Amino acid sequence: MDKYIVTVDNLSFSYGPNKVLEDVSFKIKEGDFVGIIGPNGSAKSTLLKLMVGLLKPDKGSIKLFGKPVGKFNDYKRIGYISQNVRDFNQMFPATVEEIVGANLYLKRSLFNRLKKEDYVKIEKALQIVEMEEFGKRKIGNLSGGQKQRVFIARALVNNPEILFMDEPLVGVDLDSQNRFYNLMARLNKDYNMTLIMVSHDVGVISKKVNRIFCLSKGKVYGHNSNQSICLDTFKDIFGDNMNILFHDH
Repeated sequence: MDKYIVTVDNLSFSYGPNKVLEDVSFKIKEGDFVGIIGPNGSAKSTLLKLMVGLLKPDKGSIKLFGKPVGKFNDYKRIGYISQNVRDFNQMFPATVEEIVGANLYLKRSLFNRLKKEDYVKIEKALQIVEMEEFGKRKIGNLSGGQKQRVFIARALVNNPEILFMDEPLVGVDLDSQNRFYNLMARLNKDYNMTLIMVSHDVGVISKKVNRIFCLSKGKVYGHNSNQSICLDTFKDIFGDNMNILFHDH
């Protein structure tokens, strides 16, 4: 029997008079790797924020692990990497360990020092993303791809069951993108982690995930990655002037 981690039912959301999502419904199963695509302004990031409870829908319902998102408070079960990570202050004098460990202060006082078991969690998270040798390094001295892996480790330190990611590959070089997708494959297969990722790179992500959600004109169109998405569907979503190049790295 399928176990649904995210259930969205008749969801609508507006920014003032501008309705960006209307009567959207879908379910995400445990172990899915979902790619969310669509043209600029199609509310991809908005949908992600609604699923993690950062925004409140106008109508409809969202459930995480079977519980209404407005009442869900077991946030150690989810990880979230926002676009704001890219705007991180490069001069902030924190080490990699401190950045990752900051996520362990959920539901505890900032004045409580990290314990021995906390450092074990930090080391394990850094090992997963292959950054364990950089624990004492200042975050500002790392490359873009290395910073990305640190913030993934930060999201993983509480051992979440589902990871939400908003455009995590913007500004990341090709080698780091390859590392990223290899890491996501390991998290998905070896740790049975459910992954939900917003991306603008249609051709690549469609070959890496098992489900694709296409957003257009307030609607969500779901596809399995082994289904061929016809050209007419892409034209409806991205417009007549789109030019899609499918490629492998």
